[in-house]
Amino acid sequence: MKFSRTRGYYKPKDKTVRSNFEYDIKCNLVRAGVSFEYETKRIPYTVTHTYKPDFILPNGIIVEAKGLFEPSDRQKHLYIKEQHPELDIRFLFMRDQWLTAKRKQKYSTWCKKHGFKYHIGKMIPKEWIEEEP
Repeated sequence: MKFSRTRGYYKPKDKTVRSNFEYDIKCNLVRAGVSFEYETKRIPYTVTHTYKPDFILPNGIIVEAKGLFEPSDRQKHLYIKEQHPELDIRFLFMRDQWLTAKRKQKYSTWCKKHGFKYHIGKMIPKEWIEEEP
């Protein structure tokens, strides 16, 4: 049995394709004598996004305020750091929470691992504000 968000549990007709719909298409192609390949190529693609920083200090430091630091946020900031190493992005976390239920890494350890400066609390550190560009 497989689970579908729209149909609930169902029994797949064929395990060589991903869905019963694809199975029906496969059968129609075979019946029609059409030669085909199924999922034999991998085609890379890039998605372009924009980043809108939370706070930009007069000295150019970007401060990202995070209550929750979701996996998608972490990945986004790794991409930004890779593509824009000139940006000084720092994190202000409400609390230093655990990243996962297994409690192996906190927000602060992730920042240290990836070279981001961070602070815990509701106020941007005075040193960041007074730091020279």
